[in-house]
Amino acid sequence: MGLWDTKEQRLQLLTELVAIPSVTNSQAEFDFPYAVLERLNQLSYFQSFPEHLQLHPVGDGRHVLTALVKRSPETRNTVILVSHFDVVDVQDYGSLRDDAFRSDALTALFLADPDLLPDDVKSEITTGTWVFGRGTMDMKCGLVLHMSILEQACNTEFDGNILLLAVPDEEVNSIGMRTAVPCLRELAREQNLDYKLLLNSEPMFGRYPGDKENYIYTGSIGKVLPGFLCYGKETHVGEPWSGLNGNYMASMVTSELELNWDLCEQVDTELTPPPTNLIQKGLKDDYSAQIPYRAVTLFNMFLYKRSMQEVVDLLLQSTRRVAAKIEAECRVKAANFAHFYGIDKEDVTVQVFTYEELYQYAVTTYGPDEVARTLQNALYHYDVRDERDMTIQLVNHLATLCRELAPMIVLFFAPPFYPAVDTAESKLVSKLVTDVTAHAKQDYGLKLNHQHYFGGISDLSFVGLAHPVETLAPFTNNTPLWPDRYVLPLEDMRQFDVPVLNLGPIGRDAHKWTERLEVDFSLDTLHKLLTRCIHNAFDELHTQCV
Repeated sequence: MGLWDTKEQRLQLLTELVAIPSVTNSQAEFDFPYAVLERLNQLSYFQSFPEHLQLHPVGDGRHVLTALVKRSPETRNTVILVSHFDVVDVQDYGSLRDDAFRSDALTALFLADPDLLPDDVKSEITTGTWVFGRGTMDMKCGLVLHMSILEQACNTEFDGNILLLAVPDEEVNSIGMRTAVPCLRELAREQNLDYKLLLNSEPMFGRYPGDKENYIYTGSIGKVLPGFLCYGKETHVGEPWSGLNGNYMASMVTSELELNWDLCEQVDTELTPPPTNLIQKGLKDDYSAQIPYRAVTLFNMFLYKRSMQEVVDLLLQSTRRVAAKIEAECRVKAANFAHFYGIDKEDVTVQVFTYEELYQYAVTTYGPDEVARTLQNALYHYDVRDERDMTIQLVNHLATLCRELAPMIVLFFAPPFYPAVDTAESKLVSKLVTDVTAHAKQDYGLKLNHQHYFGGISDLSFVGLAHPVETLAPFTNNTPLWPDRYVLPLEDMRQFDVPVLNLGPIGRDAHKWTERLEVDFSLDTLHKLLTRCIHNAFDELHTQCV
């Protein structure tokens, strides 16, 4: 018997990996790939070919892990199995934080006292076999399955090569996958590999609250993080009509964009979730009786097929509506005040700019040297280790340099950026989806619904490019950190054009304290489906070559 042949062995491996608290940017995330390396080194294949098991530095102490099993020295057809090993933090567990990574103990606790759980969770766990804990579904189960499949490949199970790829940092900036893409291209040159399919096993995501359908995905949703620097006019709180409050302006932007149906995107029967706010704050350093005349608000915005120019145009339309509302509202609210004193109140005019437009104005007006000094000082005087904070300070200081333009709202983008990807039109992927869905229905009574876009954001976004590189200029030109402090390997991504498929476990409540995994399907049935899918991929590739 092998190391991870049975459901019980895979559950034990899952328990061990979940016990490593690999929260993004923690020491445990730095250590995690070494734990996987240690386990894979138990396989005789890697004892014979240690050079096929590698750690690739991402530049900050973290590593990407690759483990290649070649069917033969001449074999080129290769299936990549990708997973991430970082998880989000466990503050949401409250008093149960100490058990968040002890899946055995946490599961036993909930089964012994179900009243600790919300009613909907309590009713669901009466059917099936569930295990609780941070990372059980998102996505250490996927890694466990891939390690088991890799062990099968070591035993010449497949008529082709299997390459396991495990990356850090998927939950924050995806520096792991951004590093992995050029590494994979170099590995293909070194080992004479031909990548034919990239298979991910992120868990199934519901499309709406209470959705219990099961899915197979041929791509992954895209995401941008648009921000709005709201620069009003300073004044004492005792003279509010002499200024314009930045917090008020930001609240108006949030009111316009939050859950805005018009900014959703539909493709066939799929609809992106609407924008929602992720950061909103005033930019005063200290308390004082001066109004907070500068504020910022940032949004999560999902994408399918929209070009970046379409995205910018839509956001500018929304921002101009906000500017007009602020002007109209200030005019109405000021009228009574002005009438009381028998004076005329000057109307407020709010201008709208993109970051690119503001930057060009600054260079023209103040010269490139002064602009460079301003942006350098923005990072020097603040603790800006976070890429969102770094971006905000750059826009804030540039807008302050050009304060004569205020009141203004400046549209910009902050990291991360996830391009949307969908390879449903690939003949190989189409045949695999047809076979796996039919097999799941016939043999397991399980209905798998095909979706074009995995809705939880994934590292599949960095496989290929749906739009030409040059069409991304409306994004890159309005991203202050690009390319010095944040960049995607766009040319590598364009050439790394591999069909993708996501078939993952059944779980619930990713990023919640009730995160859980359904064991029987996820560690048994799904393992069989993935194995069949890989067999079929190599069979189809062989048929195409005959």
